[in-house]
Amino acid sequence: MSMSSALAMVFMGAKGNTAAQMSQALSFSKIGGEDGDIHQGFQSLLTEINRTGTQYLLRTANRLFGEKSYDFLSCFTDSCSKFYQAKIENLDFVNDTETCRRHINAWVADKTEVSLQNCQI
Repeated sequence: MSMSSALAMVFMGAKGNTAAQMSQALSFSKIGGEDGDIHQGFQSLLTEINRTGTQYLLRTANRLFGEKSYDFLSCFTDSCSKFYQAKIENLDFVNDTETCRRHINAWVADKTEVSLQNCQI
């Protein structure tokens, strides 16, 4: 689920040939409808999975880690938040990769209740 969400967010920011190739590779083209249908489908699925008051415990966590010197379009970041419950966090990948790596791994460990640690990024 996490990889599907991550790739769908990348797809949301893609244009032209890249978007067409991603749509084909991820089989989004087989679903039919508009590209927005994909994102609305993920929104519904994530809302249902993370619903409280169920007899099961299942959670998802999405986050975008972006280079702090890059200005992401607000329409992209707003859509990631709306459809994927993912906020962007700007980090200094250019000058401080080790701190970024530790920070991302700490975030993953926290969100997975330490089930996943020291991911190779």
